[in-house]
Amino acid sequence: MTQLFTLEPDAVATVRATDKAAVLEQLAARFALVYGLDGAVVLERIEEREALGSTGFGRGVATPHARIPSLDAPIAAFLRLDAPVEFDAADGMPVNLVFGLLSPEQGGAAHLQALAAISRLMRDERMRTGLEAAPGAEAIYGLLCNVIDRDAA
Repeated sequence: MTQLFTLEPDAVATVRATDKAAVLEQLAARFALVYGLDGAVVLERIEEREALGSTGFGRGVATPHARIPSLDAPIAAFLRLDAPVEFDAADGMPVNLVFGLLSPEQGGAAHLQALAAISRLMRDERMRTGLEAAPGAEAIYGLLCNVIDRDAA
């Protein structure tokens, strides 16, 4: 199996945000900075998707995602929030782990496969606990890549 998405080291960060809108803005800015995308377009697409229903799937995790015309393959970014924020999650709990995914406009199957892999990863209690306890972005990236690389093998 090939890797389902790219996650660059600089796409992982611990950030401060006061609400859902600020989280989405920071996620779009991270995608723009790391992957050279237009941040306004990314934010618009993520907000359009979020308007269809919250991507906060529970247990403190959200997976904002969108399709972007200029992409050739799925890319990801991960934000750990320094304090949980309300995200209209399915379980009503605030979110502190945000795993963003952007995919090509026509990448339907690849997008769904990548989302499913992220969902499986983030449903793992030990993984979530490890991500919350990691000392910084480098350690978070290491945890994520260990699992991503192992699952892609």
